[in-house]
Amino acid sequence: MEHLLVERGLISSIGSRLNQARDSVSNRASELVASAMGLLGVPYKYGGNDPDSGLDCSGLVRLVYEETLGKVLPRRAADQAAATDTIDRSELKPGDLVFFNTMRKAFSHVGIYVGEGKFIHAPRTGAQVRIEDMRTSYWNTRFNGARRVPLARDGAEISAR
Repeated sequence: MEHLLVERGLISSIGSRLNQARDSVSNRASELVASAMGLLGVPYKYGGNDPDSGLDCSGLVRLVYEETLGKVLPRRAADQAAATDTIDRSELKPGDLVFFNTMRKAFSHVGIYVGEGKFIHAPRTGAQVRIEDMRTSYWNTRFNGARRVPLARDGAEISAR
């Protein structure tokens, strides 16, 4: 009987830790999306890294991850793709990165997935940071892949889910 009680206590402890980890990951994803949403309306600027003067797609992603989670990503979209973990489109969670071929080369555009098939990005000169549906024919035909940013914590890799 005593052995059974010890096992139950251990299982309860493990379950509690799993719930805390799940909540922590969910909170980070919410923070990422909220941070990105705070940049809606910022003008596009090629090479832009500063919301006061403008952002380009990779500058937006880099800024959001650095300011929200302290994670510094490479500057270019293609380099961001190379530095992150490939996931299937069906596995997308808010905070994941979505890549598109918009300049006749792979991974030339990046945005942050916000859920329900939508992403936030800095589209092009003359436009502003906005949310779009990646299921429209324009984005769907140019979709290059989905990536998850690995975040180290206590020596273990966790995702921004």
